[in-house]
Amino acid sequence: MKRTVYVETSVVSYLTSRPSRDLIVAANQAVTREWWANVSDRFEIFASQLVVAEAGAGDSSAARDRLAILDSMKLLGTTAEAASLARLLVEGGAVPRHAADDAAHIAIAAASGVDFLVTWNFRHIANAALRGRINQVCLKAGYEPPIICTPNELMEVPDVDTTD
Repeated sequence: MKRTVYVETSVVSYLTSRPSRDLIVAANQAVTREWWANVSDRFEIFASQLVVAEAGAGDSSAARDRLAILDSMKLLGTTAEAASLARLLVEGGAVPRHAADDAAHIAIAAASGVDFLVTWNFRHIANAALRGRINQVCLKAGYEPPIICTPNELMEVPDVDTTD
């Protein structure tokens, strides 16, 4: 059985955007494209209606490209459980109130039992200073938190037995 991945909006944006002149962003775009080329062989990929809404905003041509990528993905719903967990993530200080959508991404992935949440959002999601609190809030609410990582951290996953 394939492990599962929730793809956050920043990954879709990096995948479809024109190459950046910023060296770090350009490298992340290249990593994202390489990761995307091989991801479906190893993982079952999901997004959410929130990702679709975010990807559909902005420049209409760029939005069309982002939405075309999302068209082939299975979408996870924003359940009552996910909405409740998102509130707990904000109230528990794991994600700032002004970044409630970022809390929702984490909550949708956790409430759906997804293994990995892939993102380039270092401010509120893939943030080492927040990760412990994110995990703590999820676990306290009864959810196994997804492993939050970037595409380059999920390039090669060894075929090992993760059961204890």
